Amino acid sequence: MGGEFSGRNQNCKGGIYALAAADVFKRLNHAEYEGFSLGVSFFEIYSNKVFDLLNKKQRLRVLEDKDGNIRVVNLTTEEVDNVNDVIKILKEGSLCRTSGQTSANSNSSRSHAVFQLVLNNGNKLHGMVS
Repeated sequence: MGGEFSGRNQNCKGGIYALAAADVFKRLNHAEYEGFSLGVSFFEIYSNKVFDLLNKKQRLRVLEDKDGNIRVVNLTTEEVDNVNDVIKILKEGSLCRTSGQTSANSNSSRSHAVFQLVLNNGNKLHGMVS
């Protein structure tokens, strides 16, 4: 999803996240999308707890709102201007992930990670891809 690994290093340029962001930025260049912006969020689920990978692994709460929608409370969303910004944030967040050694892999992720592309129109959420 995030790109190809070589040991602990990850080449994010060919990953689904970077490719999806590139498609969104192509669309945002059209006049009809003036006022839209793209943000990214990144969190991990480890040992039944949720942590913000863009805010020093701050512990987060997952709650259901009055409309029945699931929300990750106080999750950091950083606005991005291009694919390189997305890749930079993805790399920084990935370095914070919980990892350890297994019998099959010397550097294995020990958590589930969720990377989100968040499309806003002004202050209103327009769409999200997780």
